[in-house]
Amino acid sequence: MRWNRIALVSMVLSASALYGNAQTEAQLQQEAKQVAASVLAGPSVEKLEELCDRFGARLTGTPAHDQAAEWAAAQFRAAGIPDVKFERITLPNGWQRGWAESYIYSPVQRKLHLETVSWTPSTPRGGVKGEVVVISDISEAALRASASAIKDRIVLFDTERVFADGFNKTYAKLIASYPIFKALGAQALVLPDAVPNNVLGDWLDIDNGTGEIQPLPIAELGMEDALLIRRLLLKGPVTIGFSYENRISGPVSSSSVIAEIRGSEKPDEWIVVGGHLDSWDLATGAQDDGTGAIMVLEAARAIAALPHPPRRSIRFALWTGEEPGLLGSRAYVKAHATELDHCVAVVNTDNGAGRPRGWIVEGREDLKAALAELVPIYLKGYGADKVSLETTFDTDQGPFMLHGIPSFDLWVDDVPYNLVHHKSSDTVDKVDPAYFKTDGAIVAVLAYVIAQREQAIAPHLSHAAVSEILKKAELDGYLIAHGDWQP
Repeated sequence: MRWNRIALVSMVLSASALYGNAQTEAQLQQEAKQVAASVLAGPSVEKLEELCDRFGARLTGTPAHDQAAEWAAAQFRAAGIPDVKFERITLPNGWQRGWAESYIYSPVQRKLHLETVSWTPSTPRGGVKGEVVVISDISEAALRASASAIKDRIVLFDTERVFADGFNKTYAKLIASYPIFKALGAQALVLPDAVPNNVLGDWLDIDNGTGEIQPLPIAELGMEDALLIRRLLLKGPVTIGFSYENRISGPVSSSSVIAEIRGSEKPDEWIVVGGHLDSWDLATGAQDDGTGAIMVLEAARAIAALPHPPRRSIRFALWTGEEPGLLGSRAYVKAHATELDHCVAVVNTDNGAGRPRGWIVEGREDLKAALAELVPIYLKGYGADKVSLETTFDTDQGPFMLHGIPSFDLWVDDVPYNLVHHKSSDTVDKVDPAYFKTDGAIVAVLAYVIAQREQAIAPHLSHAAVSEILKKAELDGYLIAHGDWQP
């Protein structure tokens, strides 16, 4: 009789466990819908307008960025998340744009569309003025062979030929060429933009990721103005001049904002949901990356509103210093190196708010397979059913990916983003509200599902496996030169 009672109790408990697991899966699907509905009905657009219109451009290390960070922290707390921290970085130099003016002096007289490139010094008092020389090969040997043509000249880059092998392969050589130009006596460097109508903004991310001031004045020039100079050079010498003044300080600090919902069952395992708060100073950064920052805030609000926390902890990150070189996320990975084994995944959003497509998974077939399982259940109807195996290192999931952590970057139609990227036109009126809210719902749902499911979505990759992905994508040389990777 005693055995029968034990057996009966055991059978009841087993059935209860099975029933409970079925209920948990059903509940997870229901809660995923609730998270999505909360974001879709939420104040994403109003928050984006406040962020961009109130604070404007949010260049790393400026008061505007600091004020936006305080605002974001208050948004997290208002959503019911008291655990909000500032992860501080220090740049060797603060930098802010001042005034600029430029002219062709001969053989014609004309005003030019020109602005300074970031983290470059002001021109000497009275500016620079000289004949233009076009450079198409920036290898050290080629530059030294052209020393007499470079001395006292203003160098105009033939960017089509300089970057013929692609940006990633050329970037390290570009940075290395600056002190060589300086040593050879160049007055200044000019980088043509590639956007019609003399719209500026292409070369604002030329900083080498350290916050050090470049060794000589460097400017970006409107596309049509650069083409005019090239046409005039076919007929004879061309003299141009420009002056600009930048405000350069000593060391400045800037903070990423990190808010955490502590997990209920596996609190030491954590997910990162991130986007960057900073922007370039010619823009208010609506698409790059105001929309991403608001998606993070809205995901936090929607998940915090659920009746219980997820199994794993979720860290909502608004990164600083993405534009000058992923400074905030790099610093976070370094500061939390001993915890990275417990980071289950990174969900990042930095491609603007366009028509949703799916996810970029950094060359990982296992993540593609995992999404093939999850998307039909949790993201059906949102349009995020595609997967890109492209491997990139152009936003804040990159430092985590190098540690083998599963990384998901929101993939959207980027045509609207590219039209305004780093331009003065990157304003809230360029954002489609419906796509914006749908993208935010997709981010929130995937993050919550990864945090809530019993099993981790995928394992960490070994150093060797990551190295193979980087080699296949031809990113290893760029990352080694940039100091991010050791094979």
